[in-house]
Formats: sequence, structure tokens, C-alpha cells
Amino acid sequence: MFFNSLQKIAKLGAGLAAFGTLAFAMPAQAQGDLLVAPTRVILDGSRGTEVILSNIGSEEATYRIGLELRRMNEDGELVPVETAEANSVEEASLGMIRYAPRRIALPPGQPQAIRLSARPGAELPDGEYRVHMSFKAIPRPREVTADEQPSEGVTFRLIPVYGITIPIIVRHGRVEAQVALTQPAIVQGEAGPEFAMTIERSGESSTYGALNVFKPGVSDPVLQLGGVAVYPEIGHREVRLRLTPEQVAALRGQVRVEYREMPDQGGGLIAAVEGMIG
Repeated sequence: MFFNSLQKIAKLGAGLAAFGTLAFAMPAQAQGDLLVAPTRVILDGSRGTEVILSNIGSEEATYRIGLELRRMNEDGELVPVETAEANSVEEASLGMIRYAPRRIALPPGQPQAIRLSARPGAELPDGEYRVHMSFKAIPRPREVTADEQPSEGVTFRLIPVYGITIPIIVRHGRVEAQVALTQPAIVQGEAGPEFAMTIERSGESSTYGALNVFKPGVSDPVLQLGGVAVYPEIGHREVRLRLTPEQVAALRGQVRVEYREMPDQGGGLIAAVEGMIG
């Protein structure tokens, strides 16, 4: 199974390098020359799992793997949290995650697995615990050419550092979430009209899925927004999506909004609401 996963990621990396974009069967995220799959990990038992990295560039690259804390605000933004400012849940989250290796060098087209597991303490309260695993490229040293040498003084070169961050979620004991959607609307944003609604969440668990807006008698959604998470630290999340004039016209009237699990997680209905958009 592990070997087959590596083969799949290697083929995905080669396809992405050759064609630019692909519809992945296994959710993956790319940044720079790095491809990571899956893009979200849930651990709810004693068994570990793997995150697979693939270098889709033309040169060998070195990556550093680490753990970060981030909190979601009500706009859906993930704000970095310093370790010194971590609360008890965040401290427990950092303490239970085990992973290896922490630094890898990958030749072009070469995938490698990061082994990942969680060890919750015996007295850990039931709940959801989360860290964010980061994968950052370490820039390779490069000599300064004669043309780049300054005539006098000191020269500086800015080298972009590419990275990807994915959530690692541990569900310990019994955790549940209750979700409701508010009435959708079209509002005026800073750059034009926007689709707006709120996802209300309560309970110990996060939710993650896609928002689909349907018109009566039409099977395909007129508007879609995938990968919408609401984490336990917030009770509601405001959703805003910029609209084109054509989308504004299509949304007017009676609509049904469905918040469903992502297709690779079964696509089950999380919450739905019907309303009129004026």
C-alpha cells in the first residue's frame, strides 16, 4: 500500500510538471517545486499515517518539516500563534505529535513519506487537537556572477522560500459538531458584489466541506466553494465570495445552499438552508 501511494504521487508530480494542472484523485497541494498529499490529516486512533512529499522540479531540493500553531478567526483566516502564547489545548496538541524525518533532500521526481502519529496522554480530556505541519524549502547557495558583483559596497540577494502548511487533527474520545447555515445574501464588498453567509458551529469538533448553491430544477450548482473549514476555537465563520455580474444574475431568486463533506470524504450533508436572494 505504501509503495503504491508513492507511485501515485510520483505520477502526479510528473503530470503536474508536464501539464501545469490536474484534477487529483488524491487531494494534493503544490507550491514552488513541492507537492504534498494529503492536504489534511485526521488521526482518531492509535494507528499512524503518512504524508508524501514529491519534488516536481528539475533540481534536487532540501525541505525542513516542522510543527506550527495557528488559530482561525471569524473570517476564516489562520493566524500564527507563538508557542509562549499557546493555551492548554494547543500545548497538548504540540506535545502528542510524533513525526520523522524532519529534514529531507529529494532528487527531481522523487517522492518520500513523512511518518506521522499521535500519542495522547492517558489523562487527556476528550476533544479535538490540532497543529499545522509545515514543509519549507531550504534555499541552495548560489555563487554571485561577475555581472552581479557590485562596483562597491555590499550586495544583497532576496531568495524566496517556498512552503506548504497542512492541518494535523487529532480527535480524542467522543467529539461532535452541530452546524447551521444562515440565510445567504448578496452584499457590496470593497471590490464589488459578494456572496455572503455565516456557518454556525457548536460542539468539540471542527467541520470541513464544500458550499454548493443550487437553483430550483437545476442539478448543477450555480456557485461552489470547496475546502471550507470551521475550527473549534470559533463558534461561527463568515463566508464571503467575490461574484461576477453573471453570477449575481444567476443567484437572484430562490436558492438552496448545501454544506457537504468533500467528495473524497463521502460527500455527506453537514447542513443546508433554503432562502431568497433579492
